[in-house]
Amino acid sequence: MEFIKAIILGIIEGITEWLPISSTGHLILADEFIKLKQSTEFMNMFNVVIQLGAILAVVVIYFKKLNPFDSSKTPRETQLTWQLWLKVIIACIPAVIIGLPLDDWLDAHFHKFVPIAFMLIIYGFAFIYVEKWAKTRPDTLTNLDRMSYRFAFYIGLIQVLSLMPGTSRSGVTILGAIILGASRFVATEFTFFLGIPVMFGASLLKIVKFMFSGVGFSLSQFAILMVASVTAFLVSIVVIKFLMDYIKKHDFTFFGKYRIVLGAILLVYAGISAVFGG
Repeated sequence: MEFIKAIILGIIEGITEWLPISSTGHLILADEFIKLKQSTEFMNMFNVVIQLGAILAVVVIYFKKLNPFDSSKTPRETQLTWQLWLKVIIACIPAVIIGLPLDDWLDAHFHKFVPIAFMLIIYGFAFIYVEKWAKTRPDTLTNLDRMSYRFAFYIGLIQVLSLMPGTSRSGVTILGAIILGASRFVATEFTFFLGIPVMFGASLLKIVKFMFSGVGFSLSQFAILMVASVTAFLVSIVVIKFLMDYIKKHDFTFFGKYRIVLGAILLVYAGISAVFGG
């Protein structure tokens, strides 16, 4: 049963990591009904590290675009690839400087139903409003190669907001990039690439903390983590391709409405649990 639960959680992660609807919020809700029989320390690590599977899907899908050592690329294409990685690194700086000191504190105080529900609802309304506003002005950045380093840094600053559980890293980054003038396609694609070092770093941090927590890391736990991660990887392949096709014809308003509904459900569930001592 533990492996079946791991597969279900991997499916949830693979879907929600890339859609701007908060993977954390969904995993916490799922944990109420699909509880893995593991320690709290392991679950805190598990919910972050399974995102590695999702991130690897980006590496596989965009391997040629992201690989500066591809011999088939022209010198100009190689230069643009290195510039893309530099923009990603620059955009990661705020999260490293601000995120590392706050990681434990945010987990302790905001990794709960009510704060996550409010973040879902707040950014749900933000998506709806920003999409209406964005339609009143033309996009100023429609080609990722033309993104400036300053623009990338600004996106990195906005990404810091995603440290709050329930915000959605992809959601807040896409939202911020659109506000700054990027097209939905550019905003979404850069968000995918930005997730590579961010999630690798977050996963490494969680693994190190878990290993030094004094809690043993058993073979069965490793197997559960791998099953969930591989599932997240396979599902992410499908979801990323779906999202990139979806935004060619649609905006993010639907996801804003979905966030509001999910946030309301979480608040109701938290209220019922408090009343009945759940």
